[in-house]
Amino acid sequence: MERVTEGLRPAKALEGLLVRVEPIDERHREGLREAAEQEPQIHRYTGMYSVGFDRWFDDALGSETEVPFVVHVDGRPVGSTRYMNVEPFHRRTEIGWTWLERAQWGAGANIETKYLLLRNAFERWGAMRVEFKTDARNLRVRGALLGIGATFEGIFRKHMVLPDSIRDSAWYAIVDDDWPGVKGLLEQKIARRA
Repeated sequence: MERVTEGLRPAKALEGLLVRVEPIDERHREGLREAAEQEPQIHRYTGMYSVGFDRWFDDALGSETEVPFVVHVDGRPVGSTRYMNVEPFHRRTEIGWTWLERAQWGAGANIETKYLLLRNAFERWGAMRVEFKTDARNLRVRGALLGIGATFEGIFRKHMVLPDSIRDSAWYAIVDDDWPGVKGLLEQKIARRA
């Protein structure tokens, strides 16, 4: 039986000017652990916050319904992201669980990572829609999503139970009609940082 993620998983690493994004495997464990431990509070809004690094990594490694990636800068793991909630029939996926070590914030790694994943989804897989969601309180990420050209679509109230609170989720999306303009915007932003 074919995995739902089969056509979305790239055959090789996605290479950019600033980052290399490749499907996660066991050889990334210790490098990602080191990146994750540099700034533990950044995981407040990720699944790692509640389960710990090893469980998070093992779940990512064993997933048959998601495509988790490691993000490299200068050959070193600096974070992770993934395709999730993959719906081949509806030509829809979500990019989420994204985190980068603090040194990469504002340096272009997030922009180029999103660009590479969006390009793969729209141009190779034939996505009609790519979604993003974040904790409604996470204003930094909400601003970043608007900055990459995603459209804010609303708040799902009381969407998730976290260890210390109830989360409202802010939803964003880029659809195939938006992609040419978003692609141009992201390419300009990457060129300014490269």
